[in-house]
Parts: sequence; C-alpha cells; structure tokens
Amino acid sequence: MKFGPVPPALAQGAILAHSVRTQHFTLKKGARIGPDEVVALEAAGLAEVVVARLEAEDVSEDFAANRLAAGLGGDGLRAASAFTGRANLFATRAGILEIDRAAVDALNALDEAVTFATLEPFRTIAEGDMVATVKIIPYAIPAALMETAAALARPAVRIAPFRRQRVAVISTLLPGLADKVVEKTLRVTRQRLAPAGAEICHDVRVPHAAPELAVAIEQVRAEGADCVVVFGASAIVDRRDVIPAALEAAGGRVERLGMPVDPGNLLMLGVLDGIPVLGAPGCARSPKENGFDWVLMRCLADVPLTASDIGGWGVGGLLGEIITRPQPRGGTGMDDMADEKPPVAAIVLAAGRGTRMGGPNKLLEDVGGRPVVRRVVEAALAARASPVVVVTGHEQARVERILAGLPVIFVHNPAFAEGLSTSVRAGITAVPGGAGAALVMLGDMPLVGPQILDALMSAFDPDAGRLIVLPVADGRRGNPVLWDRRFFDALTKLEGDVGARHLIAAHAEAVVEIEVEGPGAFLDVDTPEALSRARAQVLEPAPEHAFSQMTAQETDALDLSNAKS
Repeated sequence: MKFGPVPPALAQGAILAHSVRTQHFTLKKGARIGPDEVVALEAAGLAEVVVARLEAEDVSEDFAANRLAAGLGGDGLRAASAFTGRANLFATRAGILEIDRAAVDALNALDEAVTFATLEPFRTIAEGDMVATVKIIPYAIPAALMETAAALARPAVRIAPFRRQRVAVISTLLPGLADKVVEKTLRVTRQRLAPAGAEICHDVRVPHAAPELAVAIEQVRAEGADCVVVFGASAIVDRRDVIPAALEAAGGRVERLGMPVDPGNLLMLGVLDGIPVLGAPGCARSPKENGFDWVLMRCLADVPLTASDIGGWGVGGLLGEIITRPQPRGGTGMDDMADEKPPVAAIVLAAGRGTRMGGPNKLLEDVGGRPVVRRVVEAALAARASPVVVVTGHEQARVERILAGLPVIFVHNPAFAEGLSTSVRAGITAVPGGAGAALVMLGDMPLVGPQILDALMSAFDPDAGRLIVLPVADGRRGNPVLWDRRFFDALTKLEGDVGARHLIAAHAEAVVEIEVEGPGAFLDVDTPEALSRARAQVLEPAPEHAFSQMTAQETDALDLSNAKS
C-alpha cells in the first residue's frame, strides 16, 4: 500500500487518510476519492491531501477483517460485517467465554497490522454480548499477510452453553437466623441463576449439622438436581466443618476449600456422583459480583474447574471495588434479528439559568405558538426515542408545568448552577438499563425536528462501530449528539460547564456525521437576537401530533408564568 501526501489531481481512486473540513464541505477519513471530490478539493485551494492507495497485492481493511473474524469465531458466535477495518464477534447464546490464548497470542504476534482482542476468559456472557473484535490497523494489508493470518485464525473463542438447569438450594439453620435472610438468599440466587436459564428445583432447610445435611444432599441428588448449593448458617472454616463433612458422609468429595478471591474466600467446591456441590460463602447472599459467581457459572456450563484453576485466581482476585454492570451491546446475537437495534432514549437538558438571555427564562419563550422547551420535548416524543428524560433545574416548577401531560421522565438537578455537566450526569443516570444509546438534546434548540432525530437514530449502528452520531452542515457540527451506552460512564464524569467535545475527538473512529439542512441543529436561543431568528424561521405553529395539544389550563399557566417573570 502506498501512503502519503499527493496533489488532489493525483488522488482520484485513493482513500482519504484524514478527514478534510472546509467551510463548504467535509470529507471523512476512509472515503474513496472520486472525480467530484477532486474538483471540490482543488476548488478549496488544497495543495495536497494524505491518501492511501492499494496496490495489486493488497486487500482492503474490511475484507481482511471479515476473513479473519469468520475463522476466529467458534461455537456460539457470529461475526458482524466489518466497518473501518473492525469486525466484532457477538454471542448467539448465553454461556461461558472460552478462549484459546495461544491462538490469540500467535495471531497478535504475527504483524502489528493485525490485531485481535477479547474479553477476559471464562466471563459469563449473555446472548448478544460483544466478546471479541478484529481490527486491521492500516487501510489495507498485503494479501499474503492476510492468508498467513487466516491460517492462524482457527476458532480461538467459543461460548460454552449453560447445561445444568436444576439447582438444589439447601439452607442450614441455627437459632437466630431469621427466615427473611433465607428468603432473601433465595431471591438473590434466582436472580443469579437467571442468566444461565437455570432454576431452583429444591428449597430444603435443615439444622446446621452434618448428619441432617448429608441426608438432604443425598435426597436432592436422587430427585434429579444437577447442581447443589449449600448456604450454611455458619461459615466454613475447616475441611472437618459441617458442610464438608456432610458432603463426604453423602459419598462426595471436597475438591477445594477456600480460594484466593475476595469476596468469596470461604467457598467449598465439591462433587457428588459427577455433579458439583458448592458450599457458598456468605457473600453469595448478596447480588454483588463475588468469587461464588466465577465458580457457579463455570459449573452450570460444565466448563472443567480444578483446584489448581482456582489457585490461579489470586492475581485479579480482589473484587472489593467491582461494580457489576452490563457490557456494551450492539448485536442481538440472532441472524434473523441482525437489523434490530437497541432502543435510544432522549435526554432534554432544561435546567440552565440562561443568563445570556438577560431576563426571561428562554425555555418558556414562545416560538411559533409553543414554548421553546415544549417544542424540543415534543420533537423527541414524535421521533422514535424512548423514553424521553427531561432534566430540570432553574425554575423547575414552571418548566414542569409547561410540559404537563407529556409522557416524559422528570429528573431534577439541584446542582444545575455548577454547569452543564451536572445536568448531563443527572440525565444519563436516569436512562433505563434497556436503552442502548441516548440522544443528548439542548432544551433551547426549538428548531430541531423529529426528522433530524430519526436520521441520527437510523445512522446509529453499534454492530458497525457507529457509536457517536451527530448532525453537520457545511462542515460544521451541531446538536443533538447520540451516544452509545458504552460512553455513559465517561459522560457522567464530565465537569463544569463544558460539553463532551473532547470525547468526540478522542473517539473519532466511532463518529458518524449526518448531513442536515437548515439552522435547526445549530440555533440555540440563548440571546434575544437568537430568539428572534428562531421565530423568523417558524412561520406556523409546530405540527400537530399525539402530544402537541396544550389544554386551556396549560396555556393559562404559561401566560401566568410569563406574567410573573
């Protein structure tokens, strides 16, 4: 592959290496330069552009990524089509992620142009989770390199499906152990088993004594349990303690007592007639991730687990600060549902004081017969965004009154005076877990219509790595911006009265720009002059739809609110 600067006249047919922005147009990196682009570049007065040009022996980044991803994914995985040299692997079933580390290391050692990254091995995976990604670094690689890499790309990752579905839970009892503790433990255990599709087949409660417990273990095994979990009224502190002794009395054996994972140290791994028997540590009564999860899920998937395996968990075994949260999702994991996308929420930031307006609350000003903020919220409701979260702050009651009757989620930000970032944080935190992305909308941009919002959501494609979507016109970027869920944590860490421009710059490969017409994505009514321009653009009231009719009482409330300002 040839790479470097050339005059625009010599760039036709090449790939643009870096985005070009001028006052009149934008060419994104990776674009193929055609005759029209050459004319535009020359008209802009550019002396040269940096391009990549494939040679006869080269293959494109996407072609190579698709080829390698197809070979690397084993059972339970599908490869999404490559985009910008990246092909992601998604789980088509729930299970445990198994990785051939030697194969992964061999591929990554071959050439710096070819990379393959995975989640950590033995992670619990839900159907649809992204578990690995192939990334070709340059725009093209030699075909010979691709063939060598393909020869190494044997199935290196697979999803071991969950097989054990019937879990017996035995609780030992001592005076002072409240029934509600046992009931809560059962609820937590059901939640813990749900990702594996397993259920509690027996709920047995016996005194905390080895003879009675041994009988219970034998009984649930005889009645068809394929995994046994014992919650002791007292922790296991020795192999001669109640739970290990009961397992041995029932004919089983203890494989390991104690493990270098905290929380989870006091766990017992045992076996009886080929089924796992676990003595649960006290932390297993909590839903928070702990070492018990690591053992339980591998047992449910029938992934071999030995005492020496557990002994190797010390590095990374301190889990005290882990916060369990879902992994970024993009694919559905099902070929016949590959075009479906996760729902997108909308966050309308309506908390600011609007000091530049110099008096009245700009959000309540009339534009085309509707208050500014109501026009913004109605646009979100008319689009496909769901749910719509409205962040209030300054004059909370007045803003909520203007939006009365609309199906939105109100979130109040008492720290609104500390800057825009506090409202972004409040809004992101309120987005339900099922949403795959969020449109962050400014409450003072009344000309952003549902068409713009739908266009942004249509361009959002987590499978293809299109994770940040924003509107542009004449090379200028506007608002709102759509953010994939994997950026939510970073958005909550913004500070002060600044936006997320630095995040967009840091993740340029994930940015998709959507060309829009008109001033809607650029005009915020933060000054009297801007308000006048917005009113001039709106010749008629907002289009009617299911949410656009204000009642007489709401109109009166608006008039009263403005009279008080």
